[in-house]
Amino acid sequence: MAKLYFYYASMNAGKSTTLLQADFNYRERGMATMLWTAAVDDRAEGRIASRIGLELEANRFISETDMWARIMAATLVEPLACVLVDEAQFLSRAQVWQLARVADEGGIPVLCYGLRTDFQGELFAGSAALLGIADALVELKAVCHCGRKATMNLRVDHGGAPVRAGDQTEIGGNERYVALCRKHFSAAMAG
Repeated sequence: MAKLYFYYASMNAGKSTTLLQADFNYRERGMATMLWTAAVDDRAEGRIASRIGLELEANRFISETDMWARIMAATLVEPLACVLVDEAQFLSRAQVWQLARVADEGGIPVLCYGLRTDFQGELFAGSAALLGIADALVELKAVCHCGRKATMNLRVDHGGAPVRAGDQTEIGGNERYVALCRKHFSAAMAG
């Protein structure tokens, strides 16, 4: 039975690297996969890229993308062994249910990778839906500067000072976000 998986973590936990490794494992065995990433993240231009230098071409989704229809259409060309979704926090609730349908009715495992919470500790819509309905939840671990498990994403300005307000989504990497444990995140947000 195919399952819907959600691999979640803070920034810098190796989510994209883990996704690319899973893709490699399937392809090494001669199995076809389908990769997806969020179009809102324009840094990678249709690629899933890890901080350690691995990258692959991927389909891009926007909020209107019908994941079920696109994935099932692809299976008419080639049977898929797995669907892998990076930046899954940007999925809509409807898209998460479409991916659950891919697993349940299409019989294709779906592995989603993304952030659990934003820079204010609030759930993303896609993450909330995945936490609610995924068959398996797997936490990947990042490390805070103190050595504890990093579970929070602190947004910083160009000078490195904490940002406490703003839009939920602001694309950036190490120059805009720092992975922290809850204790250090709370201290930074308190000012």
